[in-house]
Amino acid sequence: MSLAIGCGLALTAGPGRAASNVYLTEVPDYDWWAGCFGTACGNLIGYWDRHGFPEFYTGPTGGGLAPLNSFGANDGIPALWSSQAGLDGRPFDQPGHYDDYYVSYESTEPDPYVTAGRPEHEPDCIGDFIGLSQLKWKDMNGECDGNLDAFSFVYWDPQGARRTNFVPGPEAGLPATDIPSGLRAWTRYRGSDAEAFSQLTDFNPDVPAGKGFTFEDMKAEIDAGYPVLLFLQPWGPKSRKVGSMTKANPNIHGMLAYGYSIRDDGSKVVRYRTSWASGDSRLHAWNAQAWEVASVQLTVRGVIGYHPWPKIRHVDLTNGTLTVRWDGPASKLADALNGGTTPLHAYVVEKATSLAQQDFVPIAGPTIEREVTLPDWSGSPAFFRIKLVRP
Repeated sequence: MSLAIGCGLALTAGPGRAASNVYLTEVPDYDWWAGCFGTACGNLIGYWDRHGFPEFYTGPTGGGLAPLNSFGANDGIPALWSSQAGLDGRPFDQPGHYDDYYVSYESTEPDPYVTAGRPEHEPDCIGDFIGLSQLKWKDMNGECDGNLDAFSFVYWDPQGARRTNFVPGPEAGLPATDIPSGLRAWTRYRGSDAEAFSQLTDFNPDVPAGKGFTFEDMKAEIDAGYPVLLFLQPWGPKSRKVGSMTKANPNIHGMLAYGYSIRDDGSKVVRYRTSWASGDSRLHAWNAQAWEVASVQLTVRGVIGYHPWPKIRHVDLTNGTLTVRWDGPASKLADALNGGTTPLHAYVVEKATSLAQQDFVPIAGPTIEREVTLPDWSGSPAFFRIKLVRP
């Protein structure tokens, strides 16, 4: 990742002013720690902890609710993506991700757990699952040998097709993982499930014409309530020499897109978190020009989408009253031009008498809440499921 200063694009009045300008609300803006994609994924998962998935972060910071920043009393939240001895309530004698894998930025030294001759800790944070800073692999997708400190990797479809729930093969070594597959595995570790996809952008010069992730795809993700990870990388070589490594990660950076604007002249702009706690004003046109500038030009090679799934957490029948509670997406879209916010997710509770017959029928909803109470329940045996719908 580049440690450059981000370049932004302001939306001004007059010719070319915004015809639409929307964004998802309460998106964390954490400062860089232990890797850009660790931080970007922290912003992503912190968002979902605040929007329907309270079991995603359960540490002591913020009383168990992922905060909106990582400063002051919130300085323990980086444990969400990089656990560390003594951080966020972890015992001082219990090594975590940072202790086992991180030496210094772009280090090619052996992982510290190897040097210390101790076993790795059990995976317990996002960075563990996405391969952040880990030198465990060789020849990942023909590009890189393991991940430099603070770096991560994605297995892209070279033709620009969307890869949904893709898991790398064992060729590079086990455990086989990358950012999207790692996010899905981490979600399962937290007791939920998710769909994750990766896709090269439509303006990527390696992608055939008419293929790749488009601005319309971005608009659809945001309109549906899902922030999108942005994978920045310069065009050209897919690896570089760093120290003793001849196939090290190229310069990359990870950010989180959470809004967009379409101007009345048709130009299209994305709103994003930089992973450096840069505030709410970062916007850039959807094109191949550099989004962040350092010693090299960095543009968006591809994107990573993440859709956590609803899950019933509690069913209780007391004195004839049935209560069903669940976790599930609860995004709101704000309109910067007209004001106000719109809830994007609602739920219907369905019941079946037999899983074999699959005779599910709606019994409650639609509701934007994640709980329903049904009085005068007969108590007859039943199976329940939650269906996600638009309000």
